[in-house]
Amino acid sequence: MAPDCARSPKNIMPAVHIKSKLPALPTTIFTTMTQLANQHGAINLGQGFPDFDMDNHLQDLVLKAMRSGNNQYAHTFGNPALRQILSQKIEKIYGNPIQAETEITITPGGTYAISNALTGILREGDEVIVFEPCFDSYIPNIRILGAVPVTIPLNFPDYSIPWDKVKSRITSRTRMILINSPHNPTGTILSESDIESLRSIVAGTEIMILSDEVYEHLIFDKKQHLSILQYPDLFERSYVAFSLGKVFHCTGWKVGYVVAPEYLMKEFRNHHQFNVFSVQSAVQAAMAEYLENEEVYMQLPEVFQAKRDLFLDVMKGSQFQPIPSYGSYFQCFRFPEEVRMSSADYAMFLTREAGVASIPVSAFYGNKEDNRVLRFCFAKKDETLTNAAERLQNATIPIQN
Repeated sequence: MAPDCARSPKNIMPAVHIKSKLPALPTTIFTTMTQLANQHGAINLGQGFPDFDMDNHLQDLVLKAMRSGNNQYAHTFGNPALRQILSQKIEKIYGNPIQAETEITITPGGTYAISNALTGILREGDEVIVFEPCFDSYIPNIRILGAVPVTIPLNFPDYSIPWDKVKSRITSRTRMILINSPHNPTGTILSESDIESLRSIVAGTEIMILSDEVYEHLIFDKKQHLSILQYPDLFERSYVAFSLGKVFHCTGWKVGYVVAPEYLMKEFRNHHQFNVFSVQSAVQAAMAEYLENEEVYMQLPEVFQAKRDLFLDVMKGSQFQPIPSYGSYFQCFRFPEEVRMSSADYAMFLTREAGVASIPVSAFYGNKEDNRVLRFCFAKKDETLTNAAERLQNATIPIQN
């Protein structure tokens, strides 16, 4: 008898029972808002990716690399030429003579770099201090390892780090502090005072640092990115994650890198070699050649500040009040008290009614703390930003009794 292939999947009992490691994980806000934007034909300023293309020269270099035979497995720790040029770049900018052979590993994106660093270090019951609002991958990646995220809200509205609260939350189980600068979603950056506070807290302890610096070159108003790489006493206990895809407008390539002292990198590589093993060869070869011209990254602050400034200018006079952004792809705005909706509901309202998608910053808090703030991505064409602002300027303020 032929097998019964017409049964509805809804009526099929699972063959095995599993216990989910992330049972309460909802659909991400990025998926929700993108689906809503697509449904209503809205301009999507929600997800953090450009709507303009990368440098044609970089595309040409990838094609050249492919035609030159860079199509098989790359070295598991990364193309040697790419690691060497990154080492030179780090020493030039941050004054740290990183060893290309032992202290840099190329990764499939910054998120992977963060995840794999956590995997190599955390054990069940370890505590990790995480500042909220935070990038949505941090906490699930901590929990799936059996570790405990200790969340501390940033001070509102300047989103500064409350170091006094950090000190009070340190315990014998504190294994790591996770920092992010330039910060997603708020666009804030670390100051020298922040660095001194971090130094004071970790000195003489076994506490490690994981520093997410994927937006390192997207920094504005003549401010400086303070990388953990430039502080030897902090770097000796740190993993530092970067993204080439983010800064060079090719997020779909998923290429980044992690930097760490050799003794920490050994543990990172132990897991890396049995996970993805290596990253796409042609892209690495192309990036190695592309980065020989330092202008390709030195010009980025000016390019992206111009986009931030344009978006702020065309939003003047609207109902939205900007919160200062000093880096990243993102500009946050507060919306008025007259809007008697949650941030999530208002973001959905604007997507449906005004035709512009954003991300509610409340989604970046575990408890959905709502300060009436929306995040907009300005890594878009000038006309995209202008059209979005015009729609938002004309948006009706929904007042509910």
